[in-house]
This record gives sequence, structure tokens and C-alpha cells, in this order.
Amino acid sequence: MNNDAISDHYTVCIVDDDDGFRNGLVRALGASGVSAVGYRCAGEYLLTAPTRLHACIVLDMWMPGPNGMELLHALSARDTSPPVIFVTACHEVPASVQAMKYGAVDFLLKPVSLPHLLQSVHNAIALDACRRTARVELNQIQARYATLNEYERRVFAGVVAGKLNKQLAAVLDTCERTVKTYRASMMRKMQAASVVDLVKAARQLTQPQNAAS
Repeated sequence: MNNDAISDHYTVCIVDDDDGFRNGLVRALGASGVSAVGYRCAGEYLLTAPTRLHACIVLDMWMPGPNGMELLHALSARDTSPPVIFVTACHEVPASVQAMKYGAVDFLLKPVSLPHLLQSVHNAIALDACRRTARVELNQIQARYATLNEYERRVFAGVVAGKLNKQLAAVLDTCERTVKTYRASMMRKMQAASVVDLVKAARQLTQPQNAAS
């Protein structure tokens, strides 16, 4: 992913109460071709950040009011929250462990090395793109599954479980010809070309909503 692509489609949100540090990062990232916006506190970010843009957050751990850890904890409950890179003036192992537990993708010490920050930002943006793609795919699969009728869903479950048409006919108390009809209709509605496609779709349907995040 090149800098032009990042500048065109992504915004890095810098949330830090240190005006000099925050503004310095915004300028440094901008000079490197990365769109960045600064926020003085967690509240300002929550109220004004443009959620429509793909982004990552560079977040100070210790700030007045809701601190970085509290903001991360709040964001972790959202399916669409962007990846978080923590920055802090002092390294605390328990705090860094907790940050990673709640989904932080990196933990940097101040003063932050610009090359290291840029690499972390690139990694976070790539992760955000993967998460968004996974959510779009899941939404599409859920929409397809919603079009199946009761029998087609039972055939779907049976095929995924490895059952043959003859076995499904016995379970559904019908003939194999009817099972084949349901199966063909189900495959068409799920836009699946093979059993492998169905198994993949079943896994996506049963995973937690935020598993991709």
C-alpha cells in the first residue's frame, strides 16, 4: 500500500492532550503523505471523528478525563472501531498487556520514532482494510442465508455436516429427488460453487460478529 493510497482513503486520528506532541505528529504524518487529524481528548474524538473514513487511532494512554485505556475499552465494544496504536511516556508491562487484551495493535514509547510509527500505521491500516472486507463478506453471506426457506436451511446444515443426499432424504422424510431440488436451490441462493464454499460460509455465519476485528 503506497502513501498516495493512504492519503486518498485513510485518516489517522491522533488523540493526545499534549498539544505539541499531537500537532507534531499530525505535521510529520502529513509530510509523509498520510492524512492525520488531531483530537485533544477522548471526548472530542468520540464527538467529532468521521466514522465514515477508514482510519487508525494513535492514542495516548494517560490523559485527563477518560484516558486512552478507557477509550479503547469503549471502542472494543464496537464492530467497526478502527485499530488502535498506543503511545505513552512510560512503559508499564501490565498496562501494555491490558491494552493488547482489548485489541491495541501496537504500543510505542515517547518520543516516537517516525519510521516506527509509519510502519505501525501501515500495519494498522492494512488490518482495518481486512476487517472491513470481512464485514462486507459476512453481511453478504447473512443476506443470502436469510433468503433460504426452512428446508433449504436444513439441507445447508446437512451438506456442511457431510451428509449425502440419501441421508438428507431420510432426515427430511422425503425422496432424494426433492433433496436434490432443495440442494440446487440452496446452492444458487448462497452463490456457492462447491461444498467447500458452503463450509466457508457456515464458518463465517457461526463466528462471533467481532471475530474479524
